[in-house]
Amino acid sequence: MAARMKNHLRPNRPHAPIARRPRFAASATLLGAATAAVAVLAPARAAMADDDSKIRTVFVIAMENHNFTQSSPTSSPQQILGDPAAPYINSLVTPGNPNAAQVSYATKYYNAGVGVHPSEPNYVWAEAGTDFGVHTDADPRPANGNIFASDHLTAQLNAAGISWKNYQEDVQLSSDALTSASGTNGPVNPYNGTTQFNYAVKHNPMAFFPVTGTQNVYPLAQVFQDLSCGDVGQYNWITPDQYNDQHSALAGGFTYQGTLYTGDQASIAQGDNFLSIVVPQVMASKAYKHNGVIVIWWDESEQGDTANQTLGEIVISHQAKGNAYASRVELNHSSDLKTMEEIFDLPFVNNAIPTSETNVEGSGYNTVPSVNDLSDLFVAKAFKK
Repeated sequence: MAARMKNHLRPNRPHAPIARRPRFAASATLLGAATAAVAVLAPARAAMADDDSKIRTVFVIAMENHNFTQSSPTSSPQQILGDPAAPYINSLVTPGNPNAAQVSYATKYYNAGVGVHPSEPNYVWAEAGTDFGVHTDADPRPANGNIFASDHLTAQLNAAGISWKNYQEDVQLSSDALTSASGTNGPVNPYNGTTQFNYAVKHNPMAFFPVTGTQNVYPLAQVFQDLSCGDVGQYNWITPDQYNDQHSALAGGFTYQGTLYTGDQASIAQGDNFLSIVVPQVMASKAYKHNGVIVIWWDESEQGDTANQTLGEIVISHQAKGNAYASRVELNHSSDLKTMEEIFDLPFVNNAIPTSETNVEGSGYNTVPSVNDLSDLFVAKAFKK
């Protein structure tokens, strides 16, 4: 296993300054320690601090390897909708549930393109609107052909002076942010109570772009310190480790709300537990309360790339339509990227998509300029120019 790095990774400083701070107040109160019980979300449409309704701060939480819906709900890996191992996620998409008050979600969110697998190409797509035709889960190395110099989101944020941070769980247990690390002798994980750890660079979208690959990388615990003192970025990417993002089951399974789950159900329960703790803490912060948005994002479809496999895409915001509004607009990873560029007044990236990687209908490509953005999930003027 790689030698361990210091507990607080310090980002390499970019050549151009990115010091502009988020435009929200400078303190926040967390709901409690990471092991706190699930909190009930705040009432919808809480009074805004001012009349400006445009989104100011974004938090993306990346989840793994499960469809939201599929033709056979209980085939492995099982779908999220209706799964008893995912009570928190299902509460978010249930109209009338207090947790759904500030939630909208997608019902037609599809794979980025036909054949865009495994995980890594989807994280690259989240940054650049394509996978450049490279289908691997390897760490970024020249020999692996997975280092890219094309236009991408965090480079655009740098150029525009917009602050951003990349929070990666367990990254401090690796030698560096570009090297994966896993084992069984780490510190006790505050979410699942084990000493198992698994930092996977394939789930770190910035790592494949040298301009920003080692910038602004922090262990997950730093996000809660930053929330408390108002020091999060305007754009924040959060990747749980592979035990907390629904990718992998813990050895020995996972007991959640009194039920012992094993196998795929354990991985679902582990991720649901993680979200049930972290999301309310983000929602309690001033960064969220002052025109923030949380996007819960899943990486890729399972069992096929057709309209029969939908991916989870859940947004939580005061500006969301709320009460588990179910959007029926067709969306994909390029839709998220387009929305981020609209929120921060950036030009649309338009990197080429391989000819085989069409949309689910096979009738075109999910280029960022051409796809639907996420506006149907929000009230008017949440991020439009």
